[in-house]
Amino acid sequence: MKLLDGKVAIVTGASRGIGRGIAKVFAQHGASVAFTYLSSVEKGQELEAELTTCGIKAKGYRSDAGDYKAADELINAVVADFGTIDVLVNNAGITRDGLLMRMSEEQFDEVIKANLKSVFNMVKAVQRPMLKAKKGSIINVSSVVGVKGNAGQANYAASKAGIIGFTKSVALELGSRNIRSNAIAPGFIETEMTASLDPKVVDQWRQSIPLKRGGSSDDVANLCLFLASDLSAYITGQCINICGGMLT
Repeated sequence: MKLLDGKVAIVTGASRGIGRGIAKVFAQHGASVAFTYLSSVEKGQELEAELTTCGIKAKGYRSDAGDYKAADELINAVVADFGTIDVLVNNAGITRDGLLMRMSEEQFDEVIKANLKSVFNMVKAVQRPMLKAKKGSIINVSSVVGVKGNAGQANYAASKAGIIGFTKSVALELGSRNIRSNAIAPGFIETEMTASLDPKVVDQWRQSIPLKRGGSSDDVANLCLFLASDLSAYITGQCINICGGMLT
């Protein structure tokens, strides 16, 4: 059974890593997929071609979710191309790590804009088609760092904690219109970015996790699949940790 047959989903920041995994799983389950990328143009084009092999409509858009006007124009373009939007996954994000005493105002502002303001921009814009359809599922990618904090990531933790509060507020505002809003908080997920780290450091992280392994993009994508599908029709306003037991 394809859980997302007939649905249209948009995934931000999907050219690599977790976003790419989400887009692929959605397409495999029958969703038409619109996705965004910013700098990875070639990877975005490759993903569009890959998704269409699943027999669904797919289209990539070069767009900055952190730009209010660009996010509004993106949603209008997706509705024009696909007819509606049933699912929004806010995945785009960046890090600018450093101890607070050395962190510049620019490093703080960049992370808040890319990680938190982007969620406001996209949800604000996607309300229109979802309110018109009287249904929708919004999934915002937070982090365990937004739940417990992390030294050297004050800006990132603040942005990801803000996403959780924003998600819960949107759930309260839009629940009566059958629009659901949930957040997910991934822990240590192994992607291309972690592959470049010292193997000994990575193994130390794995050993500190109760399940003794890092998560995969598919682990995160499968949770998003559940929240995007009608199987989660009575779930809203939640932040679900996907961390192998790091947070209990």
